[in-house]
Amino acid sequence: MLTNNDIRIRDPFILKDEKGGCYYLYGTTDQNVWEGQGVGFDAYRSSDLENWEGPFPVFRPADDFWADHHFWAPEVYVYQNQFYMFASFKAEGVCRGTQILVSESPLGPFYPVSKHPITPSDWECLDGTLFMDEENKPWIVFCREWLQVQDGEMWAQRLSSDLINVIGEPELLFKASEADWTVPVRGQNDYITDGPYLYRTQNRELQMLWSSRSQHGYAVGIARSATGTILGPWIQVTKPLIDEDGGHAMLFRTFSGELKLAIHSPNKSPYERPVFLAVVEENNSLVVMR
Repeated sequence: MLTNNDIRIRDPFILKDEKGGCYYLYGTTDQNVWEGQGVGFDAYRSSDLENWEGPFPVFRPADDFWADHHFWAPEVYVYQNQFYMFASFKAEGVCRGTQILVSESPLGPFYPVSKHPITPSDWECLDGTLFMDEENKPWIVFCREWLQVQDGEMWAQRLSSDLINVIGEPELLFKASEADWTVPVRGQNDYITDGPYLYRTQNRELQMLWSSRSQHGYAVGIARSATGTILGPWIQVTKPLIDEDGGHAMLFRTFSGELKLAIHSPNKSPYERPVFLAVVEENNSLVVMR
């Protein structure tokens, strides 16, 4: 068994298995996440979020897979009775993109649903996440990288019901500099967008967790949709939710009903670990319990 302190991982994502009574932990697990050949993704399994079995190899690229490095931020969802993974990949001379993969088991193996990423081929994109709208239609929400556009952007695009194709054109939701709490990562104009995760509050307001840099380092902010729909407009909460060198957040409920925020912290390699924080809703806002 491993504890949280034993698991080096970035971008942690929890899938709660109602039938099995356990949690699956996914994330960026390659030892060299910034350089070198990509290996794949590993997962871990736990009944208490403290003691983990694994690692289990859930994705290893086939010889003809289009990407060979920067295997980042896998998220796994149950959709149409299968398990779908949204993850970021990169190849030399090819734009970074989100690839959708599928498996019949939460422990894989996961296989690409198509030969190419679902994000635009000439955009540098990352951190695609699945969103189901009020008509139960699937969307991908993703970041367009500051490396290409300077002021990092958040986009949304409709997906076909089988998650193989996009429908229509992508829609710009907001730019990183629109939030009061963000600071440039380089120079005066380079702002990061990172790690979107959509959720609805108890009164059904649509909100988004997302990460960027604040004055204190890697941080998590919140944006609110004024219309309750994915196309917004999106209003940025003035202060970040997490402002202490941790980020790439998502929310889940434990089997006892407790709301938890998953992040990795610190943000420095190779010290990243999964962190699960108790949160509550107060006045339609999230509050981290310390």
